[in-house]
Amino acid sequence: MLKVYGIKNCDTMKKAFAWLESNHIDYELVDYKKAAVAAEHLPDWNARAGWQKLLNTRGMMWKRLSDDERADIDEAKALALMADYPTLIKRPVVDDGATLLIGFDEQRYAQWAEERR
Repeated sequence: MLKVYGIKNCDTMKKAFAWLESNHIDYELVDYKKAAVAAEHLPDWNARAGWQKLLNTRGMMWKRLSDDERADIDEAKALALMADYPTLIKRPVVDDGATLLIGFDEQRYAQWAEERR
């Protein structure tokens, strides 16, 4: 089954849920804060999408980090920060086993859904 990783009370997540539901696509929500699964999946997501795409530098959590934490970001530091603070991961992360979608883009979702048929 399609897995959607993220945080339930996120506006971007709600847009993704609405899109999936309106297109009759079943999914399982995995709240990576409650289930503590972010660190477990980060190596795979990084290999498939890249840490630069995963790291959310526009959100509140990024702004709450210290200057030292935000300085000199590289792969190892980004992955460690995302493991410590899962809300630094762009939402949602949608995984169907073959394709990994990061964030919500209606056009990209539509293309992905068409490719799945």
